[in-house]
Amino acid sequence: MLDKSAPSASVRASGPLSGFRIVEFAGIGPGPFACMMLADMGAEVVTLDRVGAKKSMKSVAGRGRKVIELDLKDKAAIAQVLDLLASADALVEGFRPGVMERLGLGPDVVLARNPRLVFGRMTGWGQEGPLANAAGHDINYISITGALAAIGTKEAPVPPLNLVGDFGGGALYLVVGVLAALLEASKSGKGQVVDAAMCDGAASLMSFFFDMTTLGRWTEGRNQNFLDGGAHFYGVYECACGHFVSIGSIEPQFYALLREHAGLTDADFDAQMNPKAWPALKEKLKAVFKSKTREDWCKIMEGTDICFAPVLTMSEATQHPHMIARNVFVERHGVKQPAPAPRFSRTPSAVREPEGAEIGAVMAAWKR
Repeated sequence: MLDKSAPSASVRASGPLSGFRIVEFAGIGPGPFACMMLADMGAEVVTLDRVGAKKSMKSVAGRGRKVIELDLKDKAAIAQVLDLLASADALVEGFRPGVMERLGLGPDVVLARNPRLVFGRMTGWGQEGPLANAAGHDINYISITGALAAIGTKEAPVPPLNLVGDFGGGALYLVVGVLAALLEASKSGKGQVVDAAMCDGAASLMSFFFDMTTLGRWTEGRNQNFLDGGAHFYGVYECACGHFVSIGSIEPQFYALLREHAGLTDADFDAQMNPKAWPALKEKLKAVFKSKTREDWCKIMEGTDICFAPVLTMSEATQHPHMIARNVFVERHGVKQPAPAPRFSRTPSAVREPEGAEIGAVMAAWKR
């Protein structure tokens, strides 16, 4: 059993989800991230992990949970899990389709014990379809949505970390789905299954670009459109020091400020919205930004309506004055990490410590 890193009574749960009880089946990637958000918002999240897992108490995505180690191949342990779920509001799992059913913990069994339970399922391909049981990762899930083909250089697509599939299209859609189902269950008294698939969520994130294509304002491909690096006024530029800055001067008034502060008096820059002029204008703008350091450009442009920002590393981001002023990052166990988001005025979220727990003690507390 994991050692407690803090007494269970030392931190009182806060946040808009205080009082909600969620059981998480340990996994990697989007499931834990979603449960981190739910825990930050005050939900009591209990993570069921394998015996001997010894999760790091410094984990960012693992913060805020009670951790119980169980052997889910043991029928006695399954019976205990069912008892625990009988008092839970939601369940989150990220196994391949059919795994929970084979464990004896599928929706039919669990909802029979607790009809109000929200059963959150996180997968890459979804619960059905030709690829449902195939292995995959973020890069694969966003490949079939049109997202990856639209991101990168003219020569080849570039994976946008695993932000679009795992976390944007996966975890965040799972959180929205679980919260919506909890809200509905509070009215109907009935739970339901939330099928959150990364390919579904990533496709949903592309809605704006499907709109733009329909309107004839988007061309399939990369570096050809105003948001994909094609336009000179929306992109990243290297400075004399080797660091980079970003500009997003789309609107005419912002573009005018860019021209003013960067000294772009060349009449060629009048053709802001002419895609045929973009390649040449981008080359000219490259030379302009290369003439000064990132620090110089920050002094000239930061805080204006140019839509400008320095491109910072993670360590640099924690030191930026705006991020410091808003307390965007917090430190826990010597580890700098993002603070809970979004923010609530009356029921603020908070980072809570994880702790080891016994399933019997948790069940006893939940039955009160």
